[in-house]
Amino acid sequence: MSAMNRQTMGSSMTSEFVSVEAARQMLLDVTPLMEVESVGLFDALGRVLAQDAVSDIDVSPFDNSAMDGFAVKASDIANASPENPVDLAVVAHIAAGDYCESKVQDGEIMRIMTGAPTPAGAESVVKVEDTSLIAGDGGVGSTIRFTKPIPLGANIRLRGEEVAAGETVLYAGTPLTPASIGLLAATGHPSVPVYQRPRVAVVSTGNELVDASVVPTKGQIRNSNAYSIGAQVIASGAIPVEYPCIADTYEATKETLERAAIECDFVITSGGVSVGDFDYVKPVLEEIGTLHYCNVNMRPGKPQTMGVIGDTPFFGLPGNPTSTYVGFEVFVRPALRKMQGYTELIRPVTHATLIHDAKKHQDRRYFLRGIVSRSDEGGYECAVKGNQSSALLKSVHDSNCLIVLPEGLSPVSAGTVVECIRLDMDEGTVS
Repeated sequence: MSAMNRQTMGSSMTSEFVSVEAARQMLLDVTPLMEVESVGLFDALGRVLAQDAVSDIDVSPFDNSAMDGFAVKASDIANASPENPVDLAVVAHIAAGDYCESKVQDGEIMRIMTGAPTPAGAESVVKVEDTSLIAGDGGVGSTIRFTKPIPLGANIRLRGEEVAAGETVLYAGTPLTPASIGLLAATGHPSVPVYQRPRVAVVSTGNELVDASVVPTKGQIRNSNAYSIGAQVIASGAIPVEYPCIADTYEATKETLERAAIECDFVITSGGVSVGDFDYVKPVLEEIGTLHYCNVNMRPGKPQTMGVIGDTPFFGLPGNPTSTYVGFEVFVRPALRKMQGYTELIRPVTHATLIHDAKKHQDRRYFLRGIVSRSDEGGYECAVKGNQSSALLKSVHDSNCLIVLPEGLSPVSAGTVVECIRLDMDEGTVS
């Protein structure tokens, strides 16, 4: 297709601006939930549980000692004091994993280790630090001195204290943490049903692009977007599938996007979404799928293109590295999280005081790369970090937030409280 024909096709597309919220919601509306698969616990970390998990046993499954010490009848040492010590004989030694058939009788004690089942007749466990060795080595036949009383049930973990058999321990929709994994193991779940990780096509466009391993010659640049987008996909919990760079032709763009939509669950492109003579992503999307919008009222990254190819969500990011990064954070990351069953889709927002003036040149929502930190007064303050050019990625690397300046042309003065999207905090975290 010639550049003239491409421009003619492009002229039929909507050029209206879509708000950030509307653009994100339209993408979420066409984003499906992934199917469920069963995985082992080592592969379940960070995944979202698809069904309730019920315990098959009581946890703990038996009364057990919370300390290394001595199982006693509390009544035997009820009157113990430094002036009136009580000396008792050790009649058994119970290690973790052992089970003692004998019962603690009046005037007897049993040496017991942390996690060992408490024997019948034991009312409390006195930790070894609160006793004195009078004779022997602390084992069977030794004499132990007690100089203070102990409450009933002290240092004993009761059967079912944490979870009862048949109790739901984790509900569907729970993101699995290391603690969740341990709880699932303790309650009889060596494998669990979770939502699949989406396979995400990462497609770069542009004749000027070369791989990171190549030294660019005149007119060439390294393809950093493929790597930064791929890393963002991984950070979102999904699986990146890199495709070769598309040459700036209509036919190459169409062939790659059609194939990617069949092979993957979500398609991302970078570049080729503006109105240049060789930007083919939008007209191809109109031919092989459905275009929902191509301009969002934001900076950086006005040309954000969203649609579907068949049943596969498509998102076309701009070519400038920072525009690409910001567009992914604002739109694509929430969609990929939704696909995996997460309910918390948006990164935490901290309200902070801007410590300098910030100019605006366009009536758009600005996403400035910056630093948010605690102020001397105990609140939060923020400042723009580095060069804000959309072609430069270093300012993103040096930042921990996106400082949001609302629509409008008015400059934002120092002292204004603004929203800061926390790039250093996961969704659901309290800022």
